[in-house]
Amino acid sequence: MHRRVGVCSRREFLRSFATVAAGVATHLPSVGHAADKRTMTTPVCLYHGDALGRYGFPAGHPLGVDRQGAFWREALARGLDRRVHTQTPRMATREEILRFHTEAHVRRVAQAQAQGLEFLDNGDTPVFPDVFEAAATVVGSAVDGLERIVSDGCRRTFQPIGGLHHARRDGSAGFCVFNDLGVTIETLRSKYSIERVAYIDIDVHHGDGVFYAYERDPDLILADIHEDGRYLYPGTGRADETGKGKAAGTKLNIPLPPGAGDKEFLEAWPRVVAHLRQFKPQFILFQAGADGLEGDPLAHLRYSPQVHAHAARSLCHLADQYTDGRIMAFGGGGYNRENLSKAWCEVLREFLDGA
Repeated sequence: MHRRVGVCSRREFLRSFATVAAGVATHLPSVGHAADKRTMTTPVCLYHGDALGRYGFPAGHPLGVDRQGAFWREALARGLDRRVHTQTPRMATREEILRFHTEAHVRRVAQAQAQGLEFLDNGDTPVFPDVFEAAATVVGSAVDGLERIVSDGCRRTFQPIGGLHHARRDGSAGFCVFNDLGVTIETLRSKYSIERVAYIDIDVHHGDGVFYAYERDPDLILADIHEDGRYLYPGTGRADETGKGKAAGTKLNIPLPPGAGDKEFLEAWPRVVAHLRQFKPQFILFQAGADGLEGDPLAHLRYSPQVHAHAARSLCHLADQYTDGRIMAFGGGGYNRENLSKAWCEVLREFLDGA
């Protein structure tokens, strides 16, 4: 059912990327947690720390462990660290992960290293040391952020290392081991009785792991702007995919052609706003993948960081109107370090400025 367009070229890129990047240092700078101990003076919480930064793949893989460090250096240069409340990442429990994923998948990831598996999928998502713990920390940090929002510990959260939107209920895919977004949606419903959730995804790749898990769910309001799947992994997200059964019309897919930039995105964005206003969500999740920026090595769009600023600012306004300001953002993809650092800092800045 899910077309696998572009997978071969994606594998070839991974092999060449690994060769070019051999020898590049990928260690993370030491991250202190002094901010966790001070009194919170901002309604925006940032999930950042060594344990979360370890989610990344070895041998020059484009999703390496240096992505968090690239973002943090830009955040420090802009002084954003002084305005945000930094939270320590935490691992999810097995029970939390199982809210979205099958037992078989969780067990496979937990045993992958001991069993000597090389990949968790067809070649995109390698096994690496402590892969279960790293992936569980992405999930646990998302759940912790949700708990803080619901308990009024903060109003908004941003988790740069998160938004793993390709993982399916029963398997890993596309660099995504576990789907922290799916776990968050299930937690909203099972623990907090918040049913009508909006999920907005501007990552260059279609968020298939979220879309198909909730394709028949009328209370998951989805809007996804991405590069046309005829040209890019995972090959899904056609405009006519709008939900099935009682959920028909609750999903909005907007594929853009290769080479599209800010102009095309800004022309499409009012459709997203109208879609969300139609269904009046109770909570907003924002996947802010930075791989749509010009120069990303895995895709063909030409955004500037202002796309992320515009989307974040608009979603904060909608959150103020419909969800008591409650919104969570996740960094998603992005493989050009300069691009992701700028785009993610725009999201964080808009969250802070609009708080």
